[in-house]
Amino acid sequence: MSRYFFDLHNGDGPVLDEEGQDMASRESVAMEVARILGDIARDEMPETRNGTIALTVRDETGRTITVARLTFSNEWVE
Repeated sequence: MSRYFFDLHNGDGPVLDEEGQDMASRESVAMEVARILGDIARDEMPETRNGTIALTVRDETGRTITVARLTFSNEWVE
């Protein structure tokens, strides 16, 4: 297992993950990224009309291994 750190970047600036999580595979990392972004989309994004959040994942050495972005846009048509 390897340790990965999930840093959140949103309109409030970066929130760095100092603790990290042990993950068994890249697929586990991808599933955790999807879970985190989904939770944020459900809990925080509807409060705003538009927004983008990013999640940067670092490995144990501090090297960025992936960056995921989620864009939320809500435009009323009536």
